[in-house]
Amino acid sequence: MAHLQVTSSSTKPLVHALNSECKLGAKESEFRGVAFVHRSNRNVSLTCKANVQEIRAVMASDKETDASNATKGRGLRGKLNKVVLAYSGGLDTSVIVPWLRENYGCEVVCFTADVGQGISELEGLEAKAKASGACKLVVKDLTEEFVKDYVYPCLRAGAVYERKYLLGTSMARPVIAKAMVDVAKEVGADAVAHGCTGKGNDQVRFELTFFSLNPDLQVVAPWREWDITGREDAIEYAKKHNVPVPVTKKSIYSRDRNLWHLSHEGDILEDPANEPNKDMYMMSVDPEDAPDKPEYLEIGIVSGIPVSINGKELSPASLLTELNDIGGRHGIGRIDMVENRLVGMKSRGVYETPGGTILAAACRELESLTLDREAIQFKDIMALKYAELVYAGRWFDPLRESMDAFMENITKTTTGSVTLKLYKGSVIVASRKSPFSLYREDISSFESGQIYDQADAAGFIKLYGLPMRVRAMLEKEQGKL
Repeated sequence: MAHLQVTSSSTKPLVHALNSECKLGAKESEFRGVAFVHRSNRNVSLTCKANVQEIRAVMASDKETDASNATKGRGLRGKLNKVVLAYSGGLDTSVIVPWLRENYGCEVVCFTADVGQGISELEGLEAKAKASGACKLVVKDLTEEFVKDYVYPCLRAGAVYERKYLLGTSMARPVIAKAMVDVAKEVGADAVAHGCTGKGNDQVRFELTFFSLNPDLQVVAPWREWDITGREDAIEYAKKHNVPVPVTKKSIYSRDRNLWHLSHEGDILEDPANEPNKDMYMMSVDPEDAPDKPEYLEIGIVSGIPVSINGKELSPASLLTELNDIGGRHGIGRIDMVENRLVGMKSRGVYETPGGTILAAACRELESLTLDREAIQFKDIMALKYAELVYAGRWFDPLRESMDAFMENITKTTTGSVTLKLYKGSVIVASRKSPFSLYREDISSFESGQIYDQADAAGFIKLYGLPMRVRAMLEKEQGKL
């Protein structure tokens, strides 16, 4: 039997003594129990006949006391009263909870937004958050708001970043950050925090929204402050602070999912020369495995906004959900691209956007009927800048809001329907109809008509080509021709 005397205001000497004298971690059959001589003011004297479970219970109890006291005084890096943390329940955000309490002496309110990422990612979050040390978890369903107020404006604008990216993550961050600002007001928080790394775009998207909506909130970004450098460090920190962490095998990919898309990054994708593995995809089947029979789909649109599928009117989130299912089974919406991140580096990502790809094609095709040449060309120019602003996290920038007013006005007659044929990964337009169509068959027909006189083209071409003709005359005079 080992006997030891420990008198300390900290559990660290106790842990050291137990490890050295009682061989904590040895076979539990070697121990018979623990007898306490004195325990007051957290000074501990004990005789180590030692039962491992009881010793650990004492240590856990003391750790809970430490955590409780941590919120009453100044932390290692300063003092905050209450922080709202963007919380997913994964390893990183689970570790951030005790880190905030330890370093800022604050209460932590975890916030989770449902933007259509799937019910499996929301299960058990409250228990995880509280086990990590949070005082509460707030969950808000933002799916309808996300699609109606963020996705649809981008869709109407025709916003596509660097020719391919339909802005799935870019659109989701501001709606989440806005909700965090609202929750901070509701619970009386003086700060917000996120788990974004210092190398990505999301840190900018979150923080620009915080700045725009409540400049008085302090922002804490642990990945830019702490000494944790990777997954193993995070697991060690979690164990040290009694934070339960998932023991399941971590996905080799970094993924972000919402109702609009699913992104994949990391592992073999970090080499642009590598083709993605077939089993990586989750929202769509391989086009080679899609049905051999095409499916026709009619999308109803009012003023540039989708409202129905095959004549059935649906809410924004319901419409997108149904199109994801339909598009996914036909292998629609797979994009593999190397993009330029806002922070300067290039990154390779693979995106699945089945429903979004269908809607983008429908809106674009209807505009070919309802917008004239100058309107389409200028709208396309504006769309590039609009996409850039959204990608860069400037959703609440007055410039984007002003551009959105233009987009709303220019598409007020973009009403009608588009029928698309879905077949093995492709979206093919089959029909376009609009009561505001600028297409006139009697003018466009190769047959003679009363409105368009082909003889008029001769004078038009002479005037339209006059600058080119004058330049050629000058070059001839100078002997260059």
